[in-house]
Amino acid sequence: MAARLADRDVLRLLGAEPIVGLGAGRALLMQLAHPGVARGVAEHSDFAERPLARLFGTLDFLLITAFGTPEQVERIAAKVRGIHTAVRGEGYSGNDPGLQLWVNATLIDSALYLHERLGRRGRPGEDEAEEYYRQARIVAEVLGCPLEEQPADLASFRAYMDEMVASLEVDDNARKVAAAVLHPRKLRALAPGLAVFRVVTTALLPEPFRERYGLPWGARHRRAAALVLGTAALGHRVTPGPLRRPPQALLVRLASHRVERTLRERRARRRAGRAERAGD
Repeated sequence: MAARLADRDVLRLLGAEPIVGLGAGRALLMQLAHPGVARGVAEHSDFAERPLARLFGTLDFLLITAFGTPEQVERIAAKVRGIHTAVRGEGYSGNDPGLQLWVNATLIDSALYLHERLGRRGRPGEDEAEEYYRQARIVAEVLGCPLEEQPADLASFRAYMDEMVASLEVDDNARKVAAAVLHPRKLRALAPGLAVFRVVTTALLPEPFRERYGLPWGARHRRAAALVLGTAALGHRVTPGPLRRPPQALLVRLASHRVERTLRERRARRRAGRAERAGD
């Protein structure tokens, strides 16, 4: 694993760009379209109270895996695998390689899509995209999805994505969690930012998922999305790289702190739940 973690140059190069963050909501709603993911989130998270916790948790883990030291990655991955052991129910398991594959696939697909749509002209090229995909498989691998269970190359990956987008149906669990994420009642103070988040997420979603979630997509939404995404693309293209990219070492430290805190809170809630059940 240490050798695999030493091979992350293109993963870091593309992952350091802020435009990738615009695809966070897209990736999350795509993940939730899988019934196993949606059920696991609905039954094993407090999404109603903390609607964006899963989104930020996934991004933090991705950040650590891409930019952290091998020791940081292996330590956090082991703890996440331990938490996932308790995430199980009818038809799903947190340690199911198929679910891990799908979750990481949405992140890879979203990153490549954002670079192709908003990035500098001609980037990434096919060879660079191929290498990004090859390196990005490490995210699912450290969580327990072996390389041999992941698409072998970019062409196979794209075929897998086409098949999943065509076949996955959005169920009630997915709609309930998505509504909590897109319209969080406890974050009304952030209403302007959330309105931008909703329109960007809706714009970037594959059309079949946009329709299955029943998200509004009229002329007004398309104009707003064009303005936001056009501004983001212009900013990306004219801002020099050193000014465009945040300091990754600092972000890794902050992400590690948040992930550790989240894992402690989850362990505490599990202990409290067991104690409550024992007292009944």
